[in-house]
Amino acid sequence: MDIGRVRVSFKGMSIITGRGDLGETDLLFGKRIGKTSLRVAALGSVDEVNAALGLARAAGGDGEVIALIDAVQERLVGLMGQLACLPEDMGRYKYVALTLEDVDWVEAEARKFEMRGVRFTGWARPGAEGSLARAGLDFARAMARRAERSVLALHESGEDVPEAVRLFFNRVSDLLWILARVEAGPHEQI
Repeated sequence: MDIGRVRVSFKGMSIITGRGDLGETDLLFGKRIGKTSLRVAALGSVDEVNAALGLARAAGGDGEVIALIDAVQERLVGLMGQLACLPEDMGRYKYVALTLEDVDWVEAEARKFEMRGVRFTGWARPGAEGSLARAGLDFARAMARRAERSVLALHESGEDVPEAVRLFFNRVSDLLWILARVEAGPHEQI
């Protein structure tokens, strides 16, 4: 059955614009950039982390873990805004930007769980326990490592990426590993 093209509207504007058909996309403040650029790759990697966290969040049962996922996702939105802004336009960026305080917050949250006895005892085998939340957190952790590599590649290419953004994913991936162990529940040995 041919249903033709379906267009979804958002506040009167179509989501399908066709502007990206030639391999470019929009950044903040009207700037255009190639979809294969390192900046867009980093943005895509961050979006993947956010989506994977959404799956873990939807599958999760532990309220404390869900609240932490929400707090990380909130920071990811601001971080994506930072990456979607070229360095020469950062003075115009008025939204919440990731800071070293956010990096410290992630580390402090991870250390809280370490103080409860969560420790590295071997490599994770995502999904082995049958917990969608735990597997989702492990998936998000793997995506965070990819985002870290993408952000570092962007910085190493000569584009300035703030230190907080460069450090954030290293800490977040550690926190996500810990949260996946917490999602194991009290019936499992950590």
